[in-house]
Amino acid sequence: MKKVRDTTPHAPDRPTSRGRRRLLGGLAASGLVVAQRAGAAANPLLKPLDIAPWSRTPGTPILEHPYGLPSAHEADVVRRSAKAWPLPGAASSMTPLADLFGTITPNGLVYERHHNGVPDIDPDQHRLVIHGLVREPKLFTMDDLVRLPSESRIHFIECSGNTGGEWNGPSGQPVQLTHGLLSCCEWTGVRLSTLLEEVGGLSTSKDGQGGRGGWMLAEGADAAAMTRSLPLDRILERAMVVYAQNGEHLRPENGYPLRLIVPGFEGNTNVKWLRRLKFVDAPLQTREETSRYTSLMANGTARQFAFEMDAKSVITRPSPGHRLSTQGYYPITGLAWSGRGAIRKVEVSTDAGATWQLARLDGSPRDRALSRFQLDWLWQGAPAVILSRATDSTGYVQPTREALVAARGLNSQYHYNAIQQWRIEANGEVRNA
Repeated sequence: MKKVRDTTPHAPDRPTSRGRRRLLGGLAASGLVVAQRAGAAANPLLKPLDIAPWSRTPGTPILEHPYGLPSAHEADVVRRSAKAWPLPGAASSMTPLADLFGTITPNGLVYERHHNGVPDIDPDQHRLVIHGLVREPKLFTMDDLVRLPSESRIHFIECSGNTGGEWNGPSGQPVQLTHGLLSCCEWTGVRLSTLLEEVGGLSTSKDGQGGRGGWMLAEGADAAAMTRSLPLDRILERAMVVYAQNGEHLRPENGYPLRLIVPGFEGNTNVKWLRRLKFVDAPLQTREETSRYTSLMANGTARQFAFEMDAKSVITRPSPGHRLSTQGYYPITGLAWSGRGAIRKVEVSTDAGATWQLARLDGSPRDRALSRFQLDWLWQGAPAVILSRATDSTGYVQPTREALVAARGLNSQYHYNAIQQWRIEANGEVRNA
């Protein structure tokens, strides 16, 4: 009888400690743990606990750094750019995903994408105007906005160009430069629906009936005057105008003092340095939604207003740039997200997709936020190819690159969400190949 390889998920959502002990027990039976212990015993660096130099002298005095700084030993954990930009003001820098833990991105590492540099805005002089098809157009100061009912929510933001370098096959880049146009923060501000109430709601049509103001134009105060048209019926209940991230005021590069957050929508719709919201009947076809941020399909037509970021996942450790130092146990961990809801499950393969195992998710997945996944794994020293694929709450499954290219062709640079694979060589080196 021909043997059929089982491809159904077979790892529990939350492996018990007994299961992990069995995993490590199998490793010990193979002799690998014994060999590692023997090597450790012979290691001259392992000796009884000594009093280190930093334990013998007083440390840095309080208030040496009034605003806290990372350790000098973490100086390499910074945002980086994937390329040299001809115009420094129109550039991006990426979040070091492989060096982070949990799902919240520290403010100093949130990715950047600017079209004409970062403006230096005085919050006391900054204003937000709400006008167009509303009953009572108003001008809001920052004080006006902070005095309105507020809420805090955790959501990711992803540039629609994130991972675009993988359309034509493996780029060879590490995860920071392939997937780093992605961050997740706790945002604090005012609901868009609350602001619409403050201006009396949408105006009515000439016959007194409702139905006007189906779109909203958002405009930034930077020199590029970033503007995007957004469909009101798809954002009104969840969009926010925010002034804080992760418990403090927005950073200048992330929109200080005010930005729009549209959970699940492509990054550029979350307009920074927000100065204007205009309610209109139809999209205004601005530069950023015609010549930019549209996807050219294989037949030459343009895919416009593809707002939501589809379900996606990536293994962040081990990933390119890492090297497995010894055979044995390694947790495979990464991030998953969807602009259409919450993550339902993540599967991981260690054999190039021949079989899949269900990873465990850390905590309950949030709506349109990053979820961290983990899978226990024993590396036996042989070459391996590791992948992850996400399924979101709508039932959508992250596609293979072949399926995505078949559907959209190779002319696009936006909304690439295919399964990403990393290759582990026999010497432990991890590569994007």
